[in-house]
Amino acid sequence: MLNRNWSFWMAGIVLAVGIGLVSPVRAADAPSEFERWEKSIADFEARDAKSPPPKGAVLFVGSSSIKLWKLEDSFPGGKVINRGFGGSKIADSTHFADRIIIPHEPRAVVLYAGDNDLARGKTPEQVADDFRAFVEKVRSGLPETEIYFISIKPSIRRWSMLDKVRVANSLIQSQCEKEERLHYIDIAPEMLDVDGLPKSRLFAPDGLHLSPEGYAVWARCVLDHVKIDGISTPEGK
Repeated sequence: MLNRNWSFWMAGIVLAVGIGLVSPVRAADAPSEFERWEKSIADFEARDAKSPPPKGAVLFVGSSSIKLWKLEDSFPGGKVINRGFGGSKIADSTHFADRIIIPHEPRAVVLYAGDNDLARGKTPEQVADDFRAFVEKVRSGLPETEIYFISIKPSIRRWSMLDKVRVANSLIQSQCEKEERLHYIDIAPEMLDVDGLPKSRLFAPDGLHLSPEGYAVWARCVLDHVKIDGISTPEGK
């Protein structure tokens, strides 16, 4: 009787699968979390094939704050490359480093990412671990390249995450202070007013992305740390 019942049960499962009521569990059916970026990465590769970017540049990579940054306005004449793709996390830049970072042999890499990570549930410790993985990936192909991390910004829209942002930034800053060719660019002091609140003029209307004035602040902070060929650093720097 047990064998007969088992046979009927299995036949029912096979029938359900056949008509689409139940899907068989197969790893191949689950899309990679990185597949959503494939078009963006392929677009980069197509543009690079048509007009190869210069070697030895400063390459900016990361989430939408990088993607939306008009580097040619902030660093006129500068030898810079933008490889930002909006909504991405640190792990996404790590995953695609072999395609959008390492082949260009940049003299320096500037990463901004992390707030999407925190907003989607990662802990500050996980964000710091992901940054460590990013560094290891870039160094595997570019051992002498300088790596800079722009601190996770204290935004209006994600103000409730401030404590997590500060912990993640502190952990990453600690990593940077312990290693050569690893640098931390702290933009938070320039983005907060005397009361410790975000300066609204530095943000776009959505309270998350930057206004042109916000990017001007970031550009000054970057130039305090990074030498970009083709432009001069501010006086006294």
